[in-house]
Amino acid sequence: MNDRGARTADVASSMRAVRLHPPGGVGSLRLEQVETPRLRDGEALVRVHAAAITRDELDWPTDRLPAIPSYELSGVVAALAPATDGVSIGDDVYALAGFDRDGVAAEYAAVPAALLAPKPRTLDHVEAAALPLAALSAWQGLFTHGRLAEGQRVLVTGATGGVGHLATQLARGCGAYVLATATSGSAEYAIELGAHEVLDGVAAHDALAQVDLVFDTVGGDTLARSPALVRSGGRVVSVAEEPHATEIESTYFVVEPDRAQLVELARLVDEGELRPAIDSVFPLEDAQAAFERSLARGKRGKVVLRIA
Repeated sequence: MNDRGARTADVASSMRAVRLHPPGGVGSLRLEQVETPRLRDGEALVRVHAAAITRDELDWPTDRLPAIPSYELSGVVAALAPATDGVSIGDDVYALAGFDRDGVAAEYAAVPAALLAPKPRTLDHVEAAALPLAALSAWQGLFTHGRLAEGQRVLVTGATGGVGHLATQLARGCGAYVLATATSGSAEYAIELGAHEVLDGVAAHDALAQVDLVFDTVGGDTLARSPALVRSGGRVVSVAEEPHATEIESTYFVVEPDRAQLVELARLVDEGELRPAIDSVFPLEDAQAAFERSLARGKRGKVVLRIA
């Protein structure tokens, strides 16, 4: 990578990357040798050590195939374009990359430096890669959109899932009273995460006292029943699907990259208040198997590609 004016370490001109080809789907993933990304002003080239994947993300870039999937990374800054500040070559960083460009399931990724946050010191790269999308979804759902405050009651649906297990920890950490939906087999885990009470699925909703916030990570019938559980002035926030219109304030959102929030999340991790769960780890050449696992039932935590 020899862009004029770029500050760089030794970087090869080509790299290994997983690319999704038409018509899409797991069977259309290919490990290929492609050109190392060229940097634009304000960007950093990150040597990707690990990249996490999200269920259904292969549906996102179908209008611009072939495309590199995965948008969560942890790695080391290898090069900087001109007019790039805030990071230095050799920094350990993690990030949620933008969804409007190629992802990070590759040996290198070009990422706006403004999105890169220092990697949590107490996590290795695989663990750190599992954090950005799920943790930012949990943070934004609870606090940005949900306005959760100390002493309030919150119901987290799917409390042991990829987003839910972090939302449960964050809600407990802010001083909220946390109720959780989980299967009977996951109830003990939900308590370990910080839930005060665990409800076994949708049927238990009927006996639930009203809450200030429902943070939904499941959708479907669980989301449809949620407005009835919310007190006057309360809120329903979903990261799964658009809630049905009711008199209760309801929000569906798509997570956004946010460096400042990642810095705060890293602080919570390093202080022992937050921990991501890893379901499984695959090498880059086994990306098809990794994405198949991401679609499977019964996961506990993120599926991660180990690259470096």
